[in-house]
Amino acid sequence: MRAQTLPAAAGWRWIVDGFAIFRRNPALYSMLVVCYWLTVVFLNLLPYIGQVASAMVVPGLSVGLMQAARGLERGQPVGLPTLFGGLRNNPRTLVILGILYLCCTLGALVLAALFDGGDLARLVLADKEVDKEAIESGALIMPAMFVMAVMTPVLMAWWFAPVLAAWHGQGVGKSLFFSFAACWLNWRAFLVYGAGLVLVGGLAPGLLAGLLLLLFPEVQKFITALVTVPMMLVILPVIFASFYVSYRDVFVSAEID
Repeated sequence: MRAQTLPAAAGWRWIVDGFAIFRRNPALYSMLVVCYWLTVVFLNLLPYIGQVASAMVVPGLSVGLMQAARGLERGQPVGLPTLFGGLRNNPRTLVILGILYLCCTLGALVLAALFDGGDLARLVLADKEVDKEAIESGALIMPAMFVMAVMTPVLMAWWFAPVLAAWHGQGVGKSLFFSFAACWLNWRAFLVYGAGLVLVGGLAPGLLAGLLLLLFPEVQKFITALVTVPMMLVILPVIFASFYVSYRDVFVSAEID
């Protein structure tokens, strides 16, 4: 297994190519993404075991979305079974990867609690008792930045790990190692990629919503829906498709060479 080192511009190309894949069958891929989120939301509603169950299936579902993106790119049949088909490939490793990621996330939130008394953890876990003053005053900014710093190497190790486990049969340690190494080699591309995601998934929709609210403040709920629906049905599918493109360019291109 060898990862290819790509130029910084590749990060933006991942988003562009992700959109090209989405355009091959927008309705189908949007439906798969919606099913992905509905499955995760449903599992999180389960008492006591919801978050653990969700963490266990997310890696497999992510592989399913990448499988669908690859199928659309290659003109292969894609359907709802494709989404859940990722759960069948090296399932034990995928489950362990999901649990490990959950543990790392909770560990980072616990460390952040040393600075904010647990407000950020309660916010992330959707606890209604979060101190509103802490949010409004910006007191959670530093803990959030701390969690982002701690989770960055974790995300690097996890980024390609599920697909390496599912499609290449790698174990937990090997998939995490190759994923981290590939991200490290391509940090410039991922930096541009991250900036592109912020632009496409955050700044652009936010600016559009803000402009519309200034022009039509009396229809706030309609404007919110007008921005949220494209986010779910277009932007998120493009982002998920770009995950596959990043794998394709970093690993598949290297294998072809």
